[in-house]
Amino acid sequence: MTAALVVYSATFMRYSLAVTPANYLLFACHFINEGAQLTQGYRYLQYHNWGGKEEDLKRKASEASAKVKEEAGAVVEKAQLKK
Repeated sequence: MTAALVVYSATFMRYSLAVTPANYLLFACHFINEGAQLTQGYRYLQYHNWGGKEEDLKRKASEASAKVKEEAGAVVEKAQLKK
């Protein structure tokens, strides 16, 4: 869908300037949409093709590990206080 919207926006940006009089409002709307779609496409490629997914999984694993260690420390402290 992102690729289709990139082509669509580029086509209508061209069209908005080709008509007489030039429709700058239509151009601006499709210019903004083009930028948003290109950004979304970059984010998709970064996550799925350029290692972003693996980095995210490593980050989540380290956060989970830190949380488990923190909870274990709290349990140990609680057990020591009961003694």
